[in-house]
Amino acid sequence: MKLAYLVGCLAYLMVTTVMADDTLQPLFDFTEADAAKEWQTVNDGVMGGVSDGKFKITDAKTMEFFGTLSLANNGGFASVRTKAKKLDLEEGDTLVAKVRGDGREYMLNLYPNRQRVAYSYRATVQTKKDEWIEVKVPLDKFEATSFGRAVRDASAVRPAEISVLGFMLGDKKAGPFKLEIEWIKVERKEVSK
Repeated sequence: MKLAYLVGCLAYLMVTTVMADDTLQPLFDFTEADAAKEWQTVNDGVMGGVSDGKFKITDAKTMEFFGTLSLANNGGFASVRTKAKKLDLEEGDTLVAKVRGDGREYMLNLYPNRQRVAYSYRATVQTKKDEWIEVKVPLDKFEATSFGRAVRDASAVRPAEISVLGFMLGDKKAGPFKLEIEWIKVERKEVSK
């Protein structure tokens, strides 16, 4: 009797796990030979700063975002982001990223395809030093910002308008940094039938 119960519980857990994984749809991974072509860095040099942020695709097929953050010359940020493309995000989506960081706080940024200078939606990503973690951020938890400041009375994220996403470091702590990303996926809100 106990064995049958345990087998039944195990089968239920396996089905539940498979169903949960099915709700995650890949958005970006770094397994293809040309994965780097979809990404670029944008650092504070656009404002006169001297931070040095770079990225590379590792032998382990992850993306490593690394460099040195500098506060000199009114600088203080480094970022890696995708080139513009249709991301097919939907209302109710949650972004999920598997990352290994250095213990610093990064921002996950979403950029709409509207022409507004330094405008993005941001969510904080707190990393654990040298530990892989999965970060989950629902689209409705992103905050509108411009030049790093919250925009009052801004509209919520309009998923269909998001064409770029990326990670940014701007924690006002000068020095080396490293963030490794294995993948970025979308968790779709299950629709009731």
